[in-house]
Amino acid sequence: MTWVKPRTALVARRLRRMTNAPETPARAAALLALCAACEVILRTGPEADLPLVLLLSLGTTAPLALLRVYPAAVAVTLTVAGALSLAPFEVFTAAALPALLLSLYGAARRGPRLLAVLLPLPFVGHAMAASVSSAVAPRVLAVLVATSATAAAGAGLARRARGEALVHSATEQAIAETLLEHAARGERARIARELHDVVAHHISMISVQAETARLTTPGLPAAGAVRLRAIGDTARAALTEMRRLLGVLREDAGTTPTRRPQPGLQQLNELVDEARDAAGSGTRLIVRGTVRPLDPGVELTAYRIVQEALTNARRHAPGAAVDIELGYTDDTLHLRIRDNGPSPPGKSDGHGLLGMRERAATVGGTLRTGPARGGGFLVEAALPTVTEGSTV
Repeated sequence: MTWVKPRTALVARRLRRMTNAPETPARAAALLALCAACEVILRTGPEADLPLVLLLSLGTTAPLALLRVYPAAVAVTLTVAGALSLAPFEVFTAAALPALLLSLYGAARRGPRLLAVLLPLPFVGHAMAASVSSAVAPRVLAVLVATSATAAAGAGLARRARGEALVHSATEQAIAETLLEHAARGERARIARELHDVVAHHISMISVQAETARLTTPGLPAAGAVRLRAIGDTARAALTEMRRLLGVLREDAGTTPTRRPQPGLQQLNELVDEARDAAGSGTRLIVRGTVRPLDPGVELTAYRIVQEALTNARRHAPGAAVDIELGYTDDTLHLRIRDNGPSPPGKSDGHGLLGMRERAATVGGTLRTGPARGGGFLVEAALPTVTEGSTV
């Protein structure tokens, strides 16, 4: 039985290929027109006007050949011809029904929606009029044509709505991905600018200390003085290049330079006070371990992670209490930010959390986010405070 599904899929692909072929409507129209003509010739008595009836039967099938090019016109033509075939001539052939259904389906998918709704109405009206007739066969035929035409138009409209919904969904997804990419780029540029300020401080210190050592060290050999001068020159050149890079980043992000120092953990109390005033809820700062000054890059990263976590809490859980925990150990700074609000689906997919992860990675740390045990949302980060080769 394992061959059933592959064989069914193969048949489905072949049917789709045949249906989508450009020559399919013309072939179908020719086949249906031939069948309609044969049926009319066999059914028409000598007293009937054979040329007129034959022309009418061909009018209910032959226009199907132009369905791909003029779906609305073909549907109108086949509807008029089909309505005349049912009444008053009563020569509606078996081939006319599939041609009518295909035209209504095609018009509903590619033509005006209002036209697709109006075209089945003549057949519905004829079915209602035929219901008072005593003859059973015309009544059954009228009901069959009316229900089939309505179903075909409805199926076409449903397929059209589904296709438009898929296109709309794909467009929305593409826009969302583009916005997310732009937001991530902006956040990365901001991280680079802020880290530049921190690294520039260290490079400036290297330059100053090298120049100071060269000028203040008594009995310094000439070779040592040359090397210290080279160190100072290299540090100043690196600082110049970093400032030039910072200017490019600011131009790309559309921001202006600022002279404010980068924040650190000493500014967390101000940040917590601002969060209390903005959210109107309880925000606690809990510190464990021995507080000590850390590397400026680590402090800046920790501050931005807490800032972004508070922003997310205000956005997704307004009014919820937030606990901020800082844990100092010998070699790691542990951050834990938890809100007591709901954790909506998709909350962990925003570019804000992506920026926090990238910030943690820039200092060699890790970050984890997700629903907290007992409810709420949790952000945990571990930032190393001792780099390789340094001493505590």
